[in-house]
Amino acid sequence: MGSRKQIAADKLKEQRKTTYLAKLNNCPTSPRKMRLVADMVRGQEVNRALDILKYSPKEASGRVEKLLTSAIANWQVKNEGVRIEDANLYVKSIMVDSARQLKRIRPAPQGRAHRIRKRSNHVTLILDSIVTAETSAK
Repeated sequence: MGSRKQIAADKLKEQRKTTYLAKLNNCPTSPRKMRLVADMVRGQEVNRALDILKYSPKEASGRVEKLLTSAIANWQVKNEGVRIEDANLYVKSIMVDSARQLKRIRPAPQGRAHRIRKRSNHVTLILDSIVTAETSAK
């Protein structure tokens, strides 16, 4: 491996140490419905986001809540001995991308057939901590 690639790889490795994310792949909910839930928690503080998801009537909110708790657990693995309350974690970004589609056929009038697309999605959630002036001064 060349030195330029090695430097870039080391930089990426250091960056991954401070990135706390969780992924949910092939979730059998349409991306449009999942984006409505994702928009509710984007940019929110972690405890507030958990409360929003817990009391939301949408079916997709349960899956996003589970994903958020997984991201918090990933943060705890990388930061042993640090309390979550002191970290000021927030949802930095949450992306909902389209995944595979199951294509089905439904009978239609006069011998025709209509195609049904059962959509699914991928969700990526990234956490970050809010750095205040007093914590950076310590």
